[in-house]
Amino acid sequence: MDDVREQNKRSWDAMADSWFGTTALPAYGCYIPTEERLNLFPDLRGKRVLDVGCGSGHSLKWCGDRGAAELWGLDMSTRQIQNARRFLEESGYAPRLFNGPMEEDCGLPEAYFDVVYSIYAIGWTVDLAATLRRVAVYLKKGGVFIFSWDHPFMHCVEARENQLLFEGCYLEEELFSYRQRGFPVTLRNRKLSTYINALADAGLTVERVVEETDEITLAPPVEFSSDYYSPWKAKRFPCSIVIKAEKR
Repeated sequence: MDDVREQNKRSWDAMADSWFGTTALPAYGCYIPTEERLNLFPDLRGKRVLDVGCGSGHSLKWCGDRGAAELWGLDMSTRQIQNARRFLEESGYAPRLFNGPMEEDCGLPEAYFDVVYSIYAIGWTVDLAATLRRVAVYLKKGGVFIFSWDHPFMHCVEARENQLLFEGCYLEEELFSYRQRGFPVTLRNRKLSTYINALADAGLTVERVVEETDEITLAPPVEFSSDYYSPWKAKRFPCSIVIKAEKR
């Protein structure tokens, strides 16, 4: 798994600039309602927040604009951290950013954060159980964890000739590799139950699971598309999930 993580880090360092500002709060991901519709976050005024997989820092700015007292971020990509630091400082914030793997103790304070979140980043972990244990350690009692990622069906379903075909096996949580923007990356598909059970094992209680398609996508008729992310797919099954849990 160390080899997988190192490969992914190199690729993210290489392509970080091309992802600047994408998939950030209030958006959760592909064709899923935004935070303005879901209202999963508590009032952030005076809160300490940690972004796991903080990317270019745009979600942290969203939190700061809503009154968060402290902005902390963690990302395995050195380039992403550089971009986030520059962007947030230019926006008038003083973030505390850490460059390291989400699965390991990177020196972040324990039992400190009111909100920990991860916007389309949690699926990059090479050890989900270890990552969620770290999240639970970071959170104060009563703190919340919110994350989004691809719906697990996305890896199993292909669109072909106006049909959805189950090409993969939902039950097999295998590694798979592909090229993203020209760079090699490796991920692991996971069942929805795997996420929920791992949260429970880490001492986090699930409050809400969102697997919906946003109203704007559902409203108009769309033409068939075989793209991995497409409105045609999203009108038939959710492309993304959001899960909210609490440390009690």
